[in-house]
Amino acid sequence: MTVKVSRRTTATVVAGAAVFALVATGCSSNPAEGGEDGDITLTVATFNDFGYTPELFAEYEASHPGITIKHNKAATSDDARANYFTKLGAGSGLADVEAVEIDWFAELLQYSDKLTDLSSDSVDGRWLDWKEAAATDADGKLIAYGTDIGPEAICYRSDLFAAAGLPTDRTEVAALLEGDWDNYFSVGEQFTAASDSAWFDASGAMIQGILNQEEETLESKDGEVIATTNPVVKDAYEQVLAVSPELSAHFTQWSDDWNAGFANGAFATMLCPSWMLGIIEGNAAEVTGWDIANVFPNGGGNWGGSYLTVPAQGAHTEEAKELADWLTAPEQQLTTFVQTGNFPSQLDLQTSEELTSITRPYFNDAPTGQIFSDRATAVTVAPYKSVKYFPVMSTLQDAITRVDVDKTQSADESWKQFEADVAALG
Repeated sequence: MTVKVSRRTTATVVAGAAVFALVATGCSSNPAEGGEDGDITLTVATFNDFGYTPELFAEYEASHPGITIKHNKAATSDDARANYFTKLGAGSGLADVEAVEIDWFAELLQYSDKLTDLSSDSVDGRWLDWKEAAATDADGKLIAYGTDIGPEAICYRSDLFAAAGLPTDRTEVAALLEGDWDNYFSVGEQFTAASDSAWFDASGAMIQGILNQEEETLESKDGEVIATTNPVVKDAYEQVLAVSPELSAHFTQWSDDWNAGFANGAFATMLCPSWMLGIIEGNAAEVTGWDIANVFPNGGGNWGGSYLTVPAQGAHTEEAKELADWLTAPEQQLTTFVQTGNFPSQLDLQTSEELTSITRPYFNDAPTGQIFSDRATAVTVAPYKSVKYFPVMSTLQDAITRVDVDKTQSADESWKQFEADVAALG
């Protein structure tokens, strides 16, 4: 699932650390329910779409008599983040298994003593090294199990391409878009000259895609916030806003207009992490033109990815740990990839025939397993994200929105406000 433009993110900045400090009480209780006969109910909290269907939970319940699973799903990652930090600080109220997005994971890592150690022989070597390292605290405690990563391709409307005189075959489209961001935007200018539709959905998504290809963007590895002084950030901001008047659909991701745009032809392309497939299909079930090109501007990029954690405040942490282990095992992650497109972070699955042979009928039978396996291989940079990443990225997204969506400020005015807003974060 993602910063919102994060996977599945953005909007209101909630300073998680501050919320935690304000409400910390040290009390404890938990939402797990235990019956007199020893039966228990485990709650699983996620956001957006992790692909955890009632059938999947029923399979686990059938093999674990006495356990019932209750699934709570937040609308966005932002909502899940606010809930997580508030209840972590309160010492009660969190689900037995809680999902966390990569963009605010570093914030949570500060409170690893509030989480169950998930180390186990059964999970040794399960994940990509960088995925597991990010979930390990300074004492070597594994505090989360990886679910997915977000290797990116380009999703496009082949019917809109045809109407504008562009190729529609996914191999030809990949060749057309091969190259850097300037080439992607240049093809967009060709498209908009022949179409009433926009080239891409949201400028916020574009800057997210560009910055996800850089190692240091908003924070330096020594802990300093460099967002307003790092030329990489300013260049990306100016590059996106220079083309947005002609190429952008002027949407904020996750808005109602953005959701409607998948079906009404408002835009022809979008940056497409694997988890976006289920969102496209869900928002445009009757549209037959969506397809996927095995290409991404300037090489590879990863957007989003999530983890499952087990808060220590729960009454059934051992049972919750076992459930989280099962949900993130290769077999179940393969099932969720088929369901939603969430690409597994499990090492053995990434190039397996079981995965690479998967196709998706909705996207003109695109070989999604092979495409996103290739896109994962193309990812060469894991951007550094620490405790200030999420609030600073949300502030940057606000700056883009003021210019591209709301049109209340010029690019220069909005950048100056961005500088002030970042300074105010402390």
